[in-house]
Amino acid sequence: MYKYHMEERALIESAQRGDLDVFNELVLKYQDLLYGIALRILSDEDAAADAVQEAFLSAFRNLSSFHGGAFKSWLARITVNACYDELRRQRRRPTQLLDLIGDDGQEIDSNDWLADPAPPVETQIEYGELGHALQHALQFLPEHYRVAAVLVDVEGFSYEDAAQILRVPVGTVKSRLARARSQLRSALGNVDELLPVAYRFDLPVRSYNIWK
Repeated sequence: MYKYHMEERALIESAQRGDLDVFNELVLKYQDLLYGIALRILSDEDAAADAVQEAFLSAFRNLSSFHGGAFKSWLARITVNACYDELRRQRRRPTQLLDLIGDDGQEIDSNDWLADPAPPVETQIEYGELGHALQHALQFLPEHYRVAAVLVDVEGFSYEDAAQILRVPVGTVKSRLARARSQLRSALGNVDELLPVAYRFDLPVRSYNIWK
C-alpha cells in the first residue's frame, strides 16, 4: 500500500510539472469512479459525462493546489461540485408547459401524462432490474441526501472521507445518510433489507480524453 501511494504521488508530481501524458494516466485510473458518482447524482449519461469532463479539466488547472492527502477524494470533491453546478443549470432552464391535444383536436384535460412512466418498484425487481429501481429511487432524494448515499453506500468512501469531499462535519454526513437510507427504504418497500449493499449495479463504460 505504501509503495502504491508513492507511485501515485510520483505521477501526481509529474502531472503538476505539466506532463499531460501522466495526467491522462490518472484520468484513466479514476474515470470510472468519477463517472459512477456523476451518473448516480445526475441520472443522465450525457450530463454525467460532461460533469466528469469538466471535473478533469478543473483538476488539471488546479493541480498545484493539491498538497497531499487522498487524491481520489480530491477528485471526487471536484466531481461533486461539477454535478452541483449542473443541477443548478438545470434548475435555471425555463420549463415550457405543453397543452396536450387529442385526436379530435380538443385539449386533453388530464394530468395522466405527468405520471411517472417507470414501472412500480416491485415490477422492476421482479424482472431483475433492481439496479434500475435503486437508481430511480435515488433520483427522488434531496440532492444532499443523494450525494451522501452515493459517496458512502455506493462508492465506499468512509464517513471521514465523505465529510472531506463535501466539506461538512462527519455528523452531518451521518445525518444525511440516515435520512437517505430511510427514504430509500420507504421507496423500495419490502426490499429494504438489501440496503445499502444493493446500491451497486453496472454502469455504462465511458472513456475520457480531456484534450479532445
